Amino acid sequence: MRSGGHPAGGRKENPLDASATISFMPRPIAALIHPDAIAHNLRQARRQAPDARLWAVIKANAYGHGIERVWSGVLGADGMALLDLAEAVRVRALGWRGPVLLLEGVFEPRDLELCSRLNLWHVVHCDEQIGWLASHKTHQPHRVFLKMNSGMNRLGFRGPALRSAWARLNALPQVDEISLMTHFSDADALRFGADGIAHQVEAFAEATRDLPGERSLSNSAAILRHGQQLEVRADWVRSGILSYGSAPDYPTHDAAHWQLLPAMTLRSQVIATQELMAGDSVGYGSAFRATGPMRIGIVACGYADGYPRHAPGGSDGPGTPVLVDGVRTRTVGRVSMDMLVVDLTALPQAGIGTEVTLWGHGPRGNLLPVDEVARAAGTLSYELLCALAARVPVQVQGAEG
Repeated sequence: MRSGGHPAGGRKENPLDASATISFMPRPIAALIHPDAIAHNLRQARRQAPDARLWAVIKANAYGHGIERVWSGVLGADGMALLDLAEAVRVRALGWRGPVLLLEGVFEPRDLELCSRLNLWHVVHCDEQIGWLASHKTHQPHRVFLKMNSGMNRLGFRGPALRSAWARLNALPQVDEISLMTHFSDADALRFGADGIAHQVEAFAEATRDLPGERSLSNSAAILRHGQQLEVRADWVRSGILSYGSAPDYPTHDAAHWQLLPAMTLRSQVIATQELMAGDSVGYGSAFRATGPMRIGIVACGYADGYPRHAPGGSDGPGTPVLVDGVRTRTVGRVSMDMLVVDLTALPQAGIGTEVTLWGHGPRGNLLPVDEVARAAGTLSYELLCALAARVPVQVQGAEG
């Protein structure tokens, strides 16, 4: 073979041949999921709402954490509540034989076939869903949760219409047991200066008076703030965001107040540093300008990873909180697609490879609540957790990980 030629047969070697061993360093960002923290948080929910049965709400792929990843943490619940039929299939495939509730019910008549096959409980919130049930052929009567619109004005029947819907469902051979539910709009705070749930509790009690069946009223905020009230916790409570370590009424109360642990840590590393002089700007749009000498670190995390692009880092504010080597500091400048910038001026020991906690557990046992990051960015923890990008590697660890 001539120098520079191909092997015999003219076949060019593939540098990425499956048999070759390729060593590389992955981009230094990862999300850590803590199932033990979820188990702890669900125990806190039970303490706040004693005697009630507990739905673990795992919709939106367990609020971005991954149903399979959190599975060991939610097994202490009495039922799994979700929206998507595909997620219900995953839950049954994981071996769950207990109640599974579709929180928005079915979306078309053929969905009822899967409900029959997998024994799914489902919410009924409109006349069309009752009609679909009436036409459904099944040997196994369905367990349904009839939803009342008590003031949220999204899904459900208003007062008198609820009783009519109950009568229609009760007459169907396709329906077994009818439970009753509603959803609070202001359980996390006051409403017009008054108790946030009193008006809805009263409306629900009036509309469902003398109707048989189990009740479910409380979401995360109501569990924590009002769970001691018997009529509020009722028979079933729905543990959503609190399961994942976020305080539903932040900033009135934080996660530590409710003794909740973060179920997700997002961490990365410093990949470069820069020295700035007074007047130097940082990032797109020069949103941040140094007022004196300072040192900054470039971090491998951006909005393509799920970090909020609108997280503040301008010269006219405190930036967004972040932990560098476990020490609290701030972001500076705009968040880019793949990078953000942190202030290292008070951290002379920090350099390339230093751990950065975007939210969750820090390296020294300290915490940066996702609620703080979300509030700085003008959003909610729900959005940040659900927005974790597919390109971020995910590891499952214990709560102390």
